[in-house]
Amino acid sequence: MNKRKLVTITTESVLESMLVKDLERLGARGYTLIEARGRGSSGMRNADWDQNRNIQITVICNEGVASAIVDHCQTQYYSDYAMVVYVTDIEVLRPEKF
Repeated sequence: MNKRKLVTITTESVLESMLVKDLERLGARGYTLIEARGRGSSGMRNADWDQNRNIQITVICNEGVASAIVDHCQTQYYSDYAMVVYVTDIEVLRPEKF
């Protein structure tokens, strides 16, 4: 097993295309993106219409890329968008993929 970081970003869907470009530029070799619904400090996000949708993006990467993603999200998006970012320590098989 090999150690990596799992970066999870939950945010407004309007950021999808910008975040995908950011992730690639910051060194992510891939990502998984899904639509997300739920309730939090910003209230209920139920995806009734396009502007009210949330997405969740997960990235498996090394510590350097994880730090770059977290720093970028904090400086570029936190003040203007509903966003939660967290990092989890994980172990992976086939580390060359990440």
